[in-house]
Amino acid sequence: MIQLPAVSPSGLSDAAVEASRAAHGRNVLTAASRSGLLATLREVATEPMFLLLLAACAVYIALGEIAEALTLGVALLAVAGISVYQQLRSDRALSALRELTQPRARVRRNGAVVTVPVEDLVVGDAVLVEEGSRLPADGTVTEPSDFSVDEAILTGESVPVAKAADEPVFAGTSAVAGRAWLTVTAVGASTKLGLIGQSMQAIATEKTPLQLQVSRFVLRMAWVGVGAFALVWGVNYAHSGNWVTALLFGLTLAMSILPEEIPVAFSSFMALGAARLSRLGVLTKQPQTVESLGSATVICTDKTGTLTQEGMAVCQLYDGAAARLVPVPGPLPASAVTVLAYARWASETEPFDAMEKAIVAAFAAAAPTLAAVPAPMVHEYPLAGTPPMMTHVRRVGDETLVAGKGAVEHILAICRLAPTQADDVRGVTRELSGQGYRVLGVARARPAGPDFPAAQDDFAWEFLGLVALENPPKANAAAVIQAFLTAGMQVKMITGDFPETAQAIARQVGLPGADTLLTGQQVMDLPAAALQQQAPGTAVFARMFPEAKLKVVEALKARGEVVAMTGDGVNDGPALKAAHIGVAMGRRGTEVARQAASLVLVDDDLAGMVTAIAQGRRIYQNFKKAVFYVVSIHIPIVLTVAVPLLAGWKFANLFSPVHIIFLELVMGPTCSIAFENEPAEAGQMQEPPRPLSTTFLGRAELGRSLVQGVGIAAAVLGVYYGFMQQGAPLPEVRTLTFATLVLSNLGLTLVNRSFTQSVWQTLGVPNRILWLMLGLTLCLLLATLLVPAAQRLFGFAPVPVAALGWCAGAALLGAGWIEAYKALRRGTKAKK
Repeated sequence: MIQLPAVSPSGLSDAAVEASRAAHGRNVLTAASRSGLLATLREVATEPMFLLLLAACAVYIALGEIAEALTLGVALLAVAGISVYQQLRSDRALSALRELTQPRARVRRNGAVVTVPVEDLVVGDAVLVEEGSRLPADGTVTEPSDFSVDEAILTGESVPVAKAADEPVFAGTSAVAGRAWLTVTAVGASTKLGLIGQSMQAIATEKTPLQLQVSRFVLRMAWVGVGAFALVWGVNYAHSGNWVTALLFGLTLAMSILPEEIPVAFSSFMALGAARLSRLGVLTKQPQTVESLGSATVICTDKTGTLTQEGMAVCQLYDGAAARLVPVPGPLPASAVTVLAYARWASETEPFDAMEKAIVAAFAAAAPTLAAVPAPMVHEYPLAGTPPMMTHVRRVGDETLVAGKGAVEHILAICRLAPTQADDVRGVTRELSGQGYRVLGVARARPAGPDFPAAQDDFAWEFLGLVALENPPKANAAAVIQAFLTAGMQVKMITGDFPETAQAIARQVGLPGADTLLTGQQVMDLPAAALQQQAPGTAVFARMFPEAKLKVVEALKARGEVVAMTGDGVNDGPALKAAHIGVAMGRRGTEVARQAASLVLVDDDLAGMVTAIAQGRRIYQNFKKAVFYVVSIHIPIVLTVAVPLLAGWKFANLFSPVHIIFLELVMGPTCSIAFENEPAEAGQMQEPPRPLSTTFLGRAELGRSLVQGVGIAAAVLGVYYGFMQQGAPLPEVRTLTFATLVLSNLGLTLVNRSFTQSVWQTLGVPNRILWLMLGLTLCLLLATLLVPAAQRLFGFAPVPVAALGWCAGAALLGAGWIEAYKALRRGTKAKK
């Protein structure tokens, strides 16, 4: 039996919170991971490149070449240091994101209602939960208000359960209606969810298509490296008879083949991209989501608060008694005030919904004396039905009144009006909806006795009238829609509102196909195959409910679309979860929606989604540039090591691990930091979305990178062979060949900044990190050429400036020929 701390109406004190936390622990399902630096070091120490360097160090020690062994040891630390830095930098970015996306709860403490992270809740806390929030801990209901909970996560039953005072509730369940204060009885691993689901934390996150592609590519290259290592070791051993020296050169080739920069670059791009998005007001739950943003082909957007402004206002009333419309604000006849009064009494006592807040404000302005009269709740019926309505029984003065409001169809069905009168009401509803208003029906009833019926529909209802609320489009809504369309995406409005209202707003924001419409009931009536045919051509989905929203998302996915879905309510949860990219609103979004979504728009501005898609495209585009760079530069390294040996050149073994590690030290940061920092290319948001299944190395693109690499290899091997044939000594040939390779790397970095624009255009594109890396690489090269100690370490010799000029010319030719290819492509495209 848990002994709860004594809780006063003011909540726990700071001392009581600390005592409870010491007794019962923190509100987390599992202990916080202690990975940090040690886990990162362990991961780096098991990387293939680290192990190859370690093996090469051991070989140098066995050969008695201590200087080379020390150099590789320092390089080993440098490579590990760069990897650790990048990993910790990514971890810090992800940690900041986790902090931003951490659920929070409202609690009473020290006499005030404050907001704290969910993990800081303790046993005994008084916690407020509202419709759309996920319950943060086990507890007991103390002050319910029309409160019901979805406990499907624990019971499997999807029917909401109404909760009264003193009834238990459980962590992980969701509030689907009303609000309540709870007293926390268990936290963290002691909750019911924690006891039955501690293993959930151990479930591995499924890898994205791009992650799988990167893993497969690196694995294949690793096997190629193993084969090449065995071949070079065998050939060297056959020539020299020294297995240790042969092992050294085999390791050199294996190091040159392994593209270990790619997985590091992938992690950096995703983590840093997610951090960059967070600074732009878009939070990603998983950094891997970043890669799929550029693939979105369909945006399914809510209307209220997403395309329309957040606040609402009552603009007109339909007075059923007088059968006429009355503008608001303005002098209202008594019968119109009655419509507004019952609409207010059918709302929550402390409304949190924008629509109910607008009704309360209009009532207070129109009838301040009546609005000041206490109207305590006697009984309540939660929002229910399809389409829904809600009912409150209140005590106003000496009278017990029953007030109901909700969808006009539901109100008309329970009021049983004469057919002609019902048709008139429907006509007014269509007229108001066609002007973009949101329309609610209002009704009243009188209890027949002290007992109330089990269902709200069973009262004897009297129709009072309609409330028309204005929710105009946001100022930027039309521009946002146009941005999506320009980017090659379809836009669909999915809303619970009337068809006429939805279509009116769709026309105001310039949504193409605003006249095409399906209602929620029509969606449910259509067979799956028929819906898959109709959904792509339908722009407006109205009177939608959770099952219908989910069915539309599934139909679009079945058609091969990559679906992004925006939403903010409990009823959006299933569709947000099912979409490829679920997008929740940060300020007005419910906790259920935020938990189901993969992205959160902090400012509830759909323009943030345009930003997110643009960033997603930029990140994917730059990642491909980095991969092409890695593939292209590895080819000349591999061929420079392998060709002379296999062709029987006089100087067969030119490079050693020291030279390869130099290149790795400059290639790694260039790949994962400099290219990540590249700005977006012009016109990327005018391109169609890329298919989600597209490989990051398509045949044409891979072919281009291979040709680039072969071109650089030809230049490097040309310098190698030319100076060797002229009788230059081995140290001089090594120096000139290495200089050509490093200068080619500089040229490759510059030409790979864009595969459409010329290098002269990209020179003006700002990227300070890239220029820093290029400058650092050039300085390191000059140090190896000019500093005697570095010359000895690398086995270099002084060379004439004219010879270095030949190296620069060869590098320019080997890396720069792609500019002619780009110019040819631009010319061909211009002719089309």
